[in-house]
Amino acid sequence: MTTLSKNSTTPKTAATAQDAIALLKADHGTVSGLFADYEKTNSSNKKKALVAEICSELTVHAQIEEEIFYPAVKKALKDKLLVPEATVEHGSVKDLIAQIEGVEPDGEDYDAKVKVLSEYVKHHVKEEQNEMFPKVKATSLDLVELGAQMTARKSELLAARA
Repeated sequence: MTTLSKNSTTPKTAATAQDAIALLKADHGTVSGLFADYEKTNSSNKKKALVAEICSELTVHAQIEEEIFYPAVKKALKDKLLVPEATVEHGSVKDLIAQIEGVEPDGEDYDAKVKVLSEYVKHHVKEEQNEMFPKVKATSLDLVELGAQMTARKSELLAARA
């Protein structure tokens, strides 16, 4: 699968593989759109469906970051701050997911938890995209190969959740 891969650190992607940063940014965009849809609806059924999708997307995203992306970043950057902070932020996100996943959207606390989850995710995304990703792009990491590994793992995890 790496036949088209060049050890490039530019955000360009090969024809069959998305680089790791492009994959993560696409996930960020998907979740941002889901949160926007949540804010626009008053339907309990729609809220429950959106929260299920948000929780699934965030859970899988966090797992591929923790299993594949963060260890590679930590090693490449010899990082002792960005990755540990991102991992702690994941912990807060997971705690909120546990409080809302599979729960009926019944009132102010539910909406408040989804709102706080959205705010945590926005903060986390901003730090990744503005601080971590530019540093990662400046390394010799093969982002296309890393993206291929993450895509394969994401497919496995989504299939297991289905």
